[in-house]
Amino acid sequence: MISLFRRTLPPEPAHIEVRIGTTTYPVAVRRLASARRYTLRVRTAQRDIVLSMPARGSLATARAFADKHAGWIALKLAKLAQDVTFVRGALVPFRDVPHRIEHRAEGRGTVKEEAGSPPVLAVHGDIKHLPRRLTDWLKKQALKELQAAVTRHTQALGVKHGPVSVKDTASRWGSCSSKGALAFSWRLILAPPFVLDYLAAHEVSHLKEMNHSPRFWRLCRQLCPRTEEAKAWLKAHGAGLHRYG
Repeated sequence: MISLFRRTLPPEPAHIEVRIGTTTYPVAVRRLASARRYTLRVRTAQRDIVLSMPARGSLATARAFADKHAGWIALKLAKLAQDVTFVRGALVPFRDVPHRIEHRAEGRGTVKEEAGSPPVLAVHGDIKHLPRRLTDWLKKQALKELQAAVTRHTQALGVKHGPVSVKDTASRWGSCSSKGALAFSWRLILAPPFVLDYLAAHEVSHLKEMNHSPRFWRLCRQLCPRTEEAKAWLKAHGAGLHRYG
């Protein structure tokens, strides 16, 4: 007898689990047409581990591969877990200078820089609002400095820009739309000032060259002579900025 119904296979899981003792560690799984072998890598911005496998690879083989490297997975995830939340006493970089977060009960929810060793970011008002208030303040500082840098660079190039905004993106530090709107990660305020300046120069250069051609890079280096240094800093330390907040 021929069945008229097709058997529906269960959807493939987006994650597999690796166990060490009583602890379970999640590992994201991605099938890639370009993959020729099974590999593991850390995604710092997403705070996870991803296992890449060939498009026609075996999920059982992927599980065995992950189990074989369980110790490495546990070590990397443990390091990723060391996030720094915005609480009293925590250290957070502000323009790449470590600042200690302190709470001040008086005041109306303002944030002020105070001298000290290390310097202090004093958050005033109800302590339950401290994380949000500090995040909002850092975003305002980032937007203020990015707007100033964008204005300086657009004047140097003789171009006009659209709205400038800050977001919390994991995949890119900045973007330039076809209409000239510029968006940046607010976390650039945590980085050295020359890195923030480079990202502003990078996106402003796109107002003339919407590509990454040699001409684009000449414009970018013209605006920001420390372009290569900034790119190297982001490659080495950029992902770590996502630990904060």
